[in-house]
Amino acid sequence: KAKAAQMPNENIERAIKKGTGELESAEMADAQYEGIKGGTAIVVRVLTDNKNRAAAEVSNVFKKNGIELAKPGSASRLFDKLGQIMIPAADGLTEDKVMEVALDAGAEDVVVEDGGFTVKCQPNDFPTVIEAIKAGGIAVDEENSNVGLVPNMTNPVSDVNVAKAINKFVDMLEDLEDVQDVFTNMETTDEVDAALEAEG
Repeated sequence: KAKAAQMPNENIERAIKKGTGELESAEMADAQYEGIKGGTAIVVRVLTDNKNRAAAEVSNVFKKNGIELAKPGSASRLFDKLGQIMIPAADGLTEDKVMEVALDAGAEDVVVEDGGFTVKCQPNDFPTVIEAIKAGGIAVDEENSNVGLVPNMTNPVSDVNVAKAINKFVDMLEDLEDVQDVFTNMETTDEVDAALEAEG
């Protein structure tokens, strides 16, 4: 994810070394920041050795985008913490087959999407479900499978400029070294998706 977001290699290596204890650092702490832009909820998850620095950096990005930090729970209440396992489409792989293996392992839902399937489960069941799916001979996109926040209520966005502004905001947050994940409940229309893709 970090490479896809074009994060410098030295930042990635430093973060890995901090996490593995190779690099001396203060104790790592989790933090979460929330905001709402144009009806779209945004939740930012941070892992940092300096909460004051992380708070200042995140707050600065919020201010630059004209957004106020919101009270805890104001945005996160629009999300559920779930495991999501991404399964790419494959010859001979049917919805019935995925459902049989996934539901038997404790998954809650299987969603058919363009290009494959998304299996949803409770966070504690994630390791068991993903291993059962692989044991069933089904290939898993492990890089994009994780436990995260999934919107329980989406915010439809049909204005290209609004979608661009939110995407820019998310990109700025993801560029911060301490930011681990950024979640939004923005749901763009096909027309907006096409326009964004055309602009590259």
